[in-house]
Amino acid sequence: MPRAKGGFKTRQRRKKILDRAKGYYGGRSRLYRTATEAVDKGLQYAYRDRKAKKREFRSLWITRISAAVRAMGLNYSQFMNGLKKAEIALDRRALAELAYSDPKAFGLIAEKVKTQLA
Repeated sequence: MPRAKGGFKTRQRRKKILDRAKGYYGGRSRLYRTATEAVDKGLQYAYRDRKAKKREFRSLWITRISAAVRAMGLNYSQFMNGLKKAEIALDRRALAELAYSDPKAFGLIAEKVKTQLA
């Protein structure tokens, strides 16, 4: 039986890696071994950063809410406590969007929170 050297399946497997490495610099997009290493590392970073992205956005939302609330004489923790007491069920993402795009509506919420805390 003849030795199989680089037939259809091998070519298909290598082509898949090289297609994923398109746009990489130099040999990383042309040489199979280097491309394999680069693609594997890229997939590791992608997996890690999908998790990190969630943390980063939550941090951004908290920063935006905090900045908006400080302008109204409260701090972030007091505001979140007052929201819970006032039974306002808005998540941080929605609150940050309000604080950023519609400060008047956010001001109304902050006033309700202030009255609830007082």
